[in-house]
Amino acid sequence: MKEAIKTGRAPQAIGPYSQAVRTGDFLFASGQIAINPATGELVPGGIEAQTEQVMENIKQILAAAGLNFSHVLKTTVFITSMNDFATVNQIYGRYFDDTPPARSCVAVAELPKGALVEIEIIARQ
Repeated sequence: MKEAIKTGRAPQAIGPYSQAVRTGDFLFASGQIAINPATGELVPGGIEAQTEQVMENIKQILAAAGLNFSHVLKTTVFITSMNDFATVNQIYGRYFDDTPPARSCVAVAELPKGALVEIEIIARQ
C-alpha cells in the first residue's frame, strides 16, 4: 500500500507525480529543484541559493512524513555543471550527521525551469 505525502511548505508537483510516496517504512521523494514554495518561482542567486532551497524543500517533505535528514538512506543529485560539485557538496553536507546517506551525482544537460541542481531522496523510518 502506498500513501502520498503532501505539504504546502515545499513546491507543489509540476506534473503527474507526488511530492513523496510512503510505502511501509520507506519514503521516496521526487526530485526537488530550487522553487520557493511561497512564490512558485525558481530562487535567484546561483548554485549556492538553489542548493539551500532544494535542501530546505527536502527538509519540509521529510517533516511532513514525520522524518528528518537522519532518516535519509540514499540521494541522487543532478547538476547541470560538474564545476558546481564542490559547492553543492559543501551545502549538502551541512544537512547530514556523521553517517551521510549513500549518494549518486550525475551531470545533466538541463533541469526543469532552468534549475542548476535537483536532488531526490529515499528515507526510512
